[in-house]
Amino acid sequence: MTTDSQATDRPEAGGVDAVQKIDTSVPHSARIWNYWLGGTDNFAVDREAGDQYRQVFPGVVDVARASRQFLVRSVMFLAGEAGVRQFLDVGTGLPTADNTHEVAQRIAPDARIVYVDSDPLVLAHARALLVGAAEGRTAYIDGDLRDPAAVIAEAGRTLDFQQPIGLILSGVLGHVPDYEAARSIARQLLASLPSGSYLSLNDGTSLISAEMQQAQDDYNESGAVPYTLRSPDQIVGFFDGLELVEPGVVPCPQWRPDDVVDTPADIDAFGGVGRKR
Repeated sequence: MTTDSQATDRPEAGGVDAVQKIDTSVPHSARIWNYWLGGTDNFAVDREAGDQYRQVFPGVVDVARASRQFLVRSVMFLAGEAGVRQFLDVGTGLPTADNTHEVAQRIAPDARIVYVDSDPLVLAHARALLVGAAEGRTAYIDGDLRDPAAVIAEAGRTLDFQQPIGLILSGVLGHVPDYEAARSIARQLLASLPSGSYLSLNDGTSLISAEMQQAQDDYNESGAVPYTLRSPDQIVGFFDGLELVEPGVVPCPQWRPDDVVDTPADIDAFGGVGRKR
């Protein structure tokens, strides 16, 4: 299902069906992430899991903030310096401050953004994501990262795949445990994008803190959808065939920092931006 801010005749996001599908007995990464970022769209089971994670690795809140701040800066670069006017944000998670469409449309009000997620709570909050600039277009797809062809087909209802697109994969490929499968997903998504498109990607690592890996192992045993921490070299591998934008793949706070960066410079969240030739 697609909900589009300029297509009022389509079904509204959310509703009883979406809410009924929400499992409040098992923690969910999108809701835990929301909790760490100070949001309220979470349940007791998510807060408990988030607190347990933080007890083992207190720095996880900094990781969450650094990832979010990297997303904002990379979208600012894409919409500004790179001149991108279309964005495909796959695995967007719950709405919070400075969503992709808000950042992009502050710079380019005519920008088009498609969000993709499969979590029913995100679906229930999709309407909050759809308040964009009147000159642009913002849509939400209830879609699965593991089905790139379906994502691309549905996104084509809003985006022009003959023009450059900024693909956003923020903290999502870790949910695909097999590395080669995760790389295949990224390659399939990128293969559908024209020359001049960009990939903005960041994911968690355990390079800097062993406690991060222990906390993640404990979380993965909770019954929630597991998340795989990867090495910086593996994250670089997602950019194969792309031209990396300076400074390359680095800890998120070190990627084109600005005055908003308020986390340690060395942190277990690595990210980068690459351009498709």
